[in-house]
Amino acid sequence: MKVGGILTGAIMLLSVCQTLNAQNMINQNTDKSLAPIEQLALTAEWDKVFPKSDKVEHSKVSFVNRYGITLVADMYKPKDASGKLPAIAVSGPFGAVKEQSSGLYAQQLAERGYLTIAFDPSFTGESGGMPRRVASPDINTEDFSAAVDYLSVSPEVDNERIGILGVCGWGGIAIQAAINDPRIKATVASTMYDMTRVNAKGYFDADDSKEKRNASRSAMARQRTEDFRNGEYTRAGGVVDPLPADAPQFVKDYYDYYKTPRGFHPRSGNSTDGWNATSGLPFVNFKFFEYADELENAVLIVHGDQAHSYYFGKDTFAMLKGDNKQMLTIKGASHCDLYDQLDIIPFDEIAAFYNEYLK
Repeated sequence: MKVGGILTGAIMLLSVCQTLNAQNMINQNTDKSLAPIEQLALTAEWDKVFPKSDKVEHSKVSFVNRYGITLVADMYKPKDASGKLPAIAVSGPFGAVKEQSSGLYAQQLAERGYLTIAFDPSFTGESGGMPRRVASPDINTEDFSAAVDYLSVSPEVDNERIGILGVCGWGGIAIQAAINDPRIKATVASTMYDMTRVNAKGYFDADDSKEKRNASRSAMARQRTEDFRNGEYTRAGGVVDPLPADAPQFVKDYYDYYKTPRGFHPRSGNSTDGWNATSGLPFVNFKFFEYADELENAVLIVHGDQAHSYYFGKDTFAMLKGDNKQMLTIKGASHCDLYDQLDIIPFDEIAAFYNEYLK
């Protein structure tokens, strides 16, 4: 009986060990798995600020980035397309949503033969991530690479022919993503901002001093304390409304896009109450384009010569090396003209650039 009891105990112990080992293997596999796609409530009807094209098919898709955030995108595909297509991922402007400018760009490029996705960045629009309306130079750069992940394994896409396009602040983020991700064969930055430069130095580098940066850091640090104490994030306000009579022209241009039926969208922070007020903090201490001269794949920067942001495009272009880098200046165009003005945005030239470098 004693021997039998010992054997029974040994068998039970072995069974427990096997169960624990199996559980450990499951846990290890779970630790290495991609995050599951979050089941988000998505708008079914067409709610873009631009009309739907009868030349493309539209659908919604979701995918996860490497931080486990589910991103939601509108896919535009040329009607009657067959075989594997070249693809372009689009996002921007900074604070906008895919129902605005990025969706228009994506639809226009789909009409020209590309499978495109216009995605909402992390924490924004229909995409996941908490808290809402927070920005990150790292996570938002990753969002472009996550879009490339999705396109790379799509059976409808030629994964050797993937490009990206960013508008406004996402133009700079697109170039930063391309520096980091050689799968991106061609990049277009339209009416671009360098969000790290403008946060650290102000417009036209007018606040480029240790004192100004430390004052900005201190203000946002105090805001963090207040937000934590109150249990909610203070929003920065979005595009100013009502519009002051003495507002600079570029602020009037933003108002004309985001605060009128031309471009207003209820999920867009620029249209409503803005980013969380502390979102600029990481951009002050982060510098885009540190290795811009190492970017080997093609880049096209498109900018209007009347845009207040024109200097971002010119200065960034000067950092790039190689004969596959181009800058296209649109005479007489303002910053927001390149958001949605079909008679001004050079879609045919942009498509020709992709045609050349996504062969």
